[in-house]
Amino acid sequence: MVDDRKLLEPLFSAVSLVLRVLLGMMVAGFVLSLFVDGIHVGFIGGDVCVTADGISGSSSDTDEMFGGREGVTVNVSPEYCTSHASVSQQAFEVLHDLPPVILLFGGLLLLNRLLRGAARDGVYTAQTASRLRMLGWWLLVGSLVTEAAQAIAKVELFPTFVRGDMADALGDVWEIPFLSLFTALGLFTFVRIVRAGVVMREDVEATI
Repeated sequence: MVDDRKLLEPLFSAVSLVLRVLLGMMVAGFVLSLFVDGIHVGFIGGDVCVTADGISGSSSDTDEMFGGREGVTVNVSPEYCTSHASVSQQAFEVLHDLPPVILLFGGLLLLNRLLRGAARDGVYTAQTASRLRMLGWWLLVGSLVTEAAQAIAKVELFPTFVRGDMADALGDVWEIPFLSLFTALGLFTFVRIVRAGVVMREDVEATI
């Protein structure tokens, strides 16, 4: 019989490595922020920016600046930034930037827990199915909450950068996270497969 740990490779090793690297970067970033100017922790303290996707423009200067070939027009959308952000602007910046980090880091932690539990208890177990379902719900709900939070942050932040007559130039702020949603649905399907495997294993053990 194949060892369950081998069945989980190379994902098992990759997730473990990525988590260690991310934790190391977080610790290093915190330490450096204490001694080096320009490095900030918690998404607060740096420039606050927002891009207006609803408007764009071009000129010969932008064509040259961004390396456009002859006959090619380079369209650019303005990015508004301030290095003297108010408390509310910083709060909206955090609301925009922090949720995807939480989604990623939380998903990696749940995936790491799933893989370690499967290596320890077995792939076809009720515990593995439960952890797989939890990861699916985290991805499904988390991706929607992240999109909503980022949309709200952009809608609230943009008017603080422009005149009132430009407030409608932000453009689309909501994108349906199709990949995350279908991945979550795929995980729910695998939950059913694992549960079916658990029943089959129990039937075989009862027969033996």
